Amino acid sequence: MDNQTQVSEFILLGLSQQPLQRQLLFSLSFILYLSGCLGNLLTILAIILDPHLHSPMYFFISNLSLLDICFMSTTIPKMLVNHLCGLTIISFSACLAQMYFFIAFGAADSMLLSAMAYDRYLAVCSPLHYVTIMGVLRCALLVVIPWISANLISMVHTLLMSHLSFCTNRIPHFCDLNALIKLSCSDTQVNEMLVLVLGSSVVLIPFVCIMASYTPIAVAVWKVPSVQGRWKAFSTCGSHLCVVCLFYGTIIGVYFNPASTHTTQRDMAATVMYTVVTPMLNPFIYSLRNRDLKGALKKLLLSRNPFAPASLETLFRPNCF
Repeated sequence: MDNQTQVSEFILLGLSQQPLQRQLLFSLSFILYLSGCLGNLLTILAIILDPHLHSPMYFFISNLSLLDICFMSTTIPKMLVNHLCGLTIISFSACLAQMYFFIAFGAADSMLLSAMAYDRYLAVCSPLHYVTIMGVLRCALLVVIPWISANLISMVHTLLMSHLSFCTNRIPHFCDLNALIKLSCSDTQVNEMLVLVLGSSVVLIPFVCIMASYTPIAVAVWKVPSVQGRWKAFSTCGSHLCVVCLFYGTIIGVYFNPASTHTTQRDMAATVMYTVVTPMLNPFIYSLRNRDLKGALKKLLLSRNPFAPASLETLFRPNCF
């Protein structure tokens, strides 16, 4: 097998070749990217500056917001440059770097969502032991493990991709793993097998863990006698459940549909949803459905005085419903 890469750069075709559509997509992508970064950044600042939000649930939300900013910034800035300046060339090393961070941040996002589901399971089903179980060390591990695991998985894919040969250099939207495998003229059986194996560990296992967490949550909520009590108990999980459905729904739409159903317009819409819309909507979903976070955001935006610095003792106080 020839392990020498035959192309030194790739051409990103972009979401459209029509000038009018390119201008429209540039404006739309810029607005969505700016809104997503601003919304996630405000969420992080509100959680850091408000001591009332120093609990495990908001610690996970702030890390999810950070991941969303990083995930969007991996592909969207290059996409905006392509729309604005017509600079569609990306070097092979830059393409591998984009693929690496795209996989790493996307995989960490998926794993973190399963950690957040575990947190909600403990809060609803074991409230008396919640504070004891969700200590500083466990919260840190539930965040660090997804980051490390995702980077290791991404490193494996990137190293294998760097040894492939490419006979063509036209990529539809950005340097996605599956797109690069399709462009290769080398034997990609190992790459495809690892996509299946590692992809299942990144998507399927966290999804199963989320379902396993929400099944006893649903049972516990159903046993609450009053309707108001059920709504109060389930409202603590509603925002996370919306984010889970949005995240995995777009992944299924992009990667788990038969190839015969794929069209240019459908792939373009799915790509925009997966890379821009989903990370952009996450902070709005949490702020609209969470009274405490909404109040902290209003305080951050309207108050002239900064929040009082929080003491270390309040970092992981009990999470109130």
